[in-house]
Amino acid sequence: MIDLNHITVTFDEKRVIEDVSLSIPDGISMVIVGASGCGKTVLLRTIIGLITPDDGQVLIDGEDITRMDRKSLFRVRRKFGMLFQGAALFDSMTVEENVSLPLQEHTDLADEKIRQIVQDKLHLVGLKDTEDKKPAELSGGMKKRVGLARALVMDPKYILFDEPTTGLDPITAKKIDDLISEMHRRLHITSILVTHDMASAFLVGDRIAMLSDGSIIFDGSPGEFQHSPLEAVRLFNDARRPCEVD
Repeated sequence: MIDLNHITVTFDEKRVIEDVSLSIPDGISMVIVGASGCGKTVLLRTIIGLITPDDGQVLIDGEDITRMDRKSLFRVRRKFGMLFQGAALFDSMTVEENVSLPLQEHTDLADEKIRQIVQDKLHLVGLKDTEDKKPAELSGGMKKRVGLARALVMDPKYILFDEPTTGLDPITAKKIDDLISEMHRRLHITSILVTHDMASAFLVGDRIAMLSDGSIIFDGSPGEFQHSPLEAVRLFNDARRPCEVD
């Protein structure tokens, strides 16, 4: 499981994350919500070791990554896949080259085996026969699917989603939400998703934590979130886009 113990992150003397503790058991879909700029992405990058906190521990399966050397950190990171907010595809590479990059960098598999794995992952996310396309030829939703295929290509234990529906129309966003939920159920991966989109949170999440001004103010089930008396939570509930889970 993932345990955050009293995490504090400061940039230029401004505390972005302050004394945050959060436990994420294996096998659940954890959604972290909050307004833009509240520190959600910083928290996500701290979980994967891209940001080192000023104080606190980040325990991945009992190992504190805040005290690891570079080699040990890379070993732990292989347990993770990540879907970045803008998909983070390389424009000069084809879909196949983008998805295969982690395998090329971190395994000794033969090219034919890598190609087969890439095709399997693209098929899994609903993108057959797209291997030779460039990102410029893809829609926003297709780019997200390619990014998800790349996040899955190393068969990770944990997968992180940074605002996966940002920039998408409501119909495409719903399709991405459904795909994330399907991958979580089918592959039994622990999912951690940050978003300000409450429709995504309710469709995808087993648990919801809310970050406000760098602190966790709520941690509970989607049902508990819907009925929370906290003012900040109520405002998010009132503002969410329509979805099919009511």
